[in-house]
Amino acid sequence: MAATHDLRDCTTDELESRVRAARLALFGLRFQHAGGELENTAGLRSAKRELARTLTVARERGIDPEKIR
Repeated sequence: MAATHDLRDCTTDELESRVRAARLALFGLRFQHAGGELENTAGLRSAKRELARTLTVARERGIDPEKIR
């Protein structure tokens, strides 16, 4: 989990790659949860928060989060 000040120190390319990685991690956790394979459900909450942090910093910089895929 990255702190917000660490995210603000990242370059735009690094930030976009972190957004992609956070979305992919959240997708994987949701998929495991739906399949009944997820043992640590607290990971979903932390993954959502990580994605929210990275998207917040991206929006502060004026990056459109919908274009980051």
